[in-house]
Amino acid sequence: MALTLLAPFPGAATESEPLRLVALGDSLTQGYGLPRDAGFVPQLQAWLSEEGLDVEVINAGVSGDTTAGGLSRMDWTLAEPVDAMLVILGGNDLLRGINPEASRENLDAILTRLGQEGVPAMLAGLPAPGNYGPEFQRAFDRMYVDLAGIHDVPLYPDFLQPMSEKSAAGKSFSDLMQDDNIHPNADGVALIVEGIGPEVKAFLETVRGEGA
Repeated sequence: MALTLLAPFPGAATESEPLRLVALGDSLTQGYGLPRDAGFVPQLQAWLSEEGLDVEVINAGVSGDTTAGGLSRMDWTLAEPVDAMLVILGGNDLLRGINPEASRENLDAILTRLGQEGVPAMLAGLPAPGNYGPEFQRAFDRMYVDLAGIHDVPLYPDFLQPMSEKSAAGKSFSDLMQDDNIHPNADGVALIVEGIGPEVKAFLETVRGEGA
């Protein structure tokens, strides 16, 4: 009987090694204004560990970064072994009113590069406000859905879902935000992690299964 040796998924850790999940993003990922252990990455790391996942979450968040900035850092980000990537970009594109078509092209290039490198990706979106008009809002919101479908990657539609839910209910979410009303405080981050955590866990379990 011939034995077939199955090669591991490109870049995937073995069962005895922790998965290396890179969180590529901006200040929301980097943990702007928060103590070192209170940002998104350390809180997600702790949540996943409590769920029994052997994973190392690597902070590739740069404050002020746009989708263009994230794209420009891909060589550096992929210089070390990466088993999976969580892409959380677009907030600064919104703040600067960058044309959604440009943001879309940058995210498309990031996901294309990850596909070429054999790195599984998960995309996290942000809802656009109506400040720039309905056409801008529709285009920005649609780009995440379209790109997730084109690249066949899981999508978490609203990274700031706890704040969005309060806003939709006509409630203030200032208790979840820092004084700048742009960045979540530690409590806000905890709720973000509670929301996205199960989706990241399911994603990583799929990655581990493909790499087994």
